[in-house]
Amino acid sequence: MPVNVFMILGLGATVGVLSGLFGVGGGFLLTPLLMTYGIPPAVAAASDSNQIVAASCSGALAHKRLGNVDVKMGLTFLAGSILGGTAGTQLVRVLRGFGNYDVVVKIVYVLLLAAIGGFMFWESLQALRGKTKNVQGKGFFARLVGRLPWQVYFPVSGVRVSVLFVVGLGFLVGALAALLGVGGGFITVPAMIYLLRMPTIVAIGTDLFQIVFTSMNVTFQQAITNHTVDVVLAVLLFCGSTVGAQVGARLSRLFRGEQLRIILAVIVLLVMLKLFVDLVSAPADLITLTTGGGGH
Repeated sequence: MPVNVFMILGLGATVGVLSGLFGVGGGFLLTPLLMTYGIPPAVAAASDSNQIVAASCSGALAHKRLGNVDVKMGLTFLAGSILGGTAGTQLVRVLRGFGNYDVVVKIVYVLLLAAIGGFMFWESLQALRGKTKNVQGKGFFARLVGRLPWQVYFPVSGVRVSVLFVVGLGFLVGALAALLGVGGGFITVPAMIYLLRMPTIVAIGTDLFQIVFTSMNVTFQQAITNHTVDVVLAVLLFCGSTVGAQVGARLSRLFRGEQLRIILAVIVLLVMLKLFVDLVSAPADLITLTTGGGGH
């Protein structure tokens, strides 16, 4: 299908800014936008993984220069995400075979974005109002993570956490990267902040670091297994997002952690609402049945 070159470049640049600013690959936003633009979901998800590599690599390099990347944490995370990406790619192949891929993608998106966006908005609003000084580490799941075996200290983040949890989280994000065409930042960043108790800015930089390799793996797997990567679309997104991510990384220094979180939460919820409306709306061209005969 024909596409407007400048529109695609603009989408890539916009999502690149968000990537550098919030530590997300931007796939959770760009994939739905591409689907709205008329790109088939399977192609949008697979091609977007290539854009995520560009935006995340550009943003990660900028954050590394600022000292915001925990390489040890990122490499541990990758041990799980590479396996998860492979498993997710096979799941895409199965779902496409059944013809259920498009619906599954939209439903999973709506549920994930609603849950994560809602929690982040509530927590960040509480923090901005001064009703809580430190939400990180107080919840049941955070305490549960603290009891898991194989605890390892990560000096850059200043936290001690179970390797099992980090690898497991990586597997989940890798699978979602393949299924939904996302880098998983909208899951990883909140998990690093609230469960691993990492500083917000370090969580952002570290997440961008791991997203680079997770998305590279997914792009390769999708191209080989499902043949759904549109090279022209991917290159246009790549160019736009590379520039945008550098701008976003520099903008991140202007905001406090809770301010970054609440802005990200609002964006996540807006995307969720748009997807939900699309999911429940009647199709533009409804099929009608008639009992009349003849006629061409």
